[in-house]
Amino acid sequence: MNYSKGTNYALHTMLDLAVRTPGVKVGVQELAAGQRVSPTYLSKILTKLAKAGLVDSYSGAQGGYCLRRDKYEISFLDIIQAIEGSTPLFKGCESNGPGCLVEAVMRESERKMDEHLRSTTLGQVADEMGAHLAHRAGRTAEH
Repeated sequence: MNYSKGTNYALHTMLDLAVRTPGVKVGVQELAAGQRVSPTYLSKILTKLAKAGLVDSYSGAQGGYCLRRDKYEISFLDIIQAIEGSTPLFKGCESNGPGCLVEAVMRESERKMDEHLRSTTLGQVADEMGAHLAHRAGRTAEH
C-alpha cells in the first residue's frame, strides 16, 4: 500500500503552513524550496488542496498560500483525500461474491486507519513538532 509522492508533499506543505503565523501568506517558491521539489509540481498539489477547501490561494506580488481553516480542524485524512480521493484502498473480492472474509478484514483495517487519520489533526502534529524542536534546541544549548 502506497500513497503518492503528492500526498507526502501535501502533508509536509500543510504542516509547514500550520507552524507559521495564521493568515500569513507563503509563496510557492518558499514552500517548494523547503521540500526540494519543483514549484510547478507543488502548485498542482496546492491547487488540489485549495479545491478541497484546505488552503486559500492569493495571486499577485503579495500572494501565496495559507490555511483556510484552523489547523486543529484539518485532519490528516482531509489532506490525504484531497490528493488521493476517497476511493477505498482495497478493491474487493468480486470473484468470491458477497461475504468474502478477506474483504471484511481489509475493509475493517481500512476503517481503523481512516479513523486514526481523521482523529489526527494538523494542529496536533504541528504542536508535537514544535515541542520536539524546542526540546532539541534545549539539549543543544546545554552542550
